[in-house]
Amino acid sequence: MNSETSPALASDPAEGHELSMRFTSSPRGARLARRLISHRLDTWGHPYASPANQTLTLITAELTANAIRHGHVPGTDFHLRLTGSAGTLLIEVSDTRTERVPLLTHHSTPGDAESGRGLLVVARLANRWAVSPRTDAPGKTVWAELSVSRH
Repeated sequence: MNSETSPALASDPAEGHELSMRFTSSPRGARLARRLISHRLDTWGHPYASPANQTLTLITAELTANAIRHGHVPGTDFHLRLTGSAGTLLIEVSDTRTERVPLLTHHSTPGDAESGRGLLVVARLANRWAVSPRTDAPGKTVWAELSVSRH
């Protein structure tokens, strides 16, 4: 669990890698985002079969699914940002819905048998995660940070 309001990288993000892109708020958009993250991590030196790639791809899947299911406002996209520097990978997924902010606790009761467990997965896999207001538009950003080592 994390109650922080904004992510902080260990060093200047300009010295590392960055990917930023908008996707349609649809299952296809979430699938494309997940595949792009996995591919980009591979090109950054985290092979497809590595724990870092598999873990961050799963976190991305959960966050993008939440963005299209709970954060979608008709006519808007979700924004995805991936940065990597100094042994840290940070994924940020922003949507335009301001009134549906997830709880920042892994002790809350999950939803029914078919939904409501995505952020529990994120909380277990990420080293840190939180929700913060968007700075560039209305809405919120859910982010997760993963400490990694290169192989």
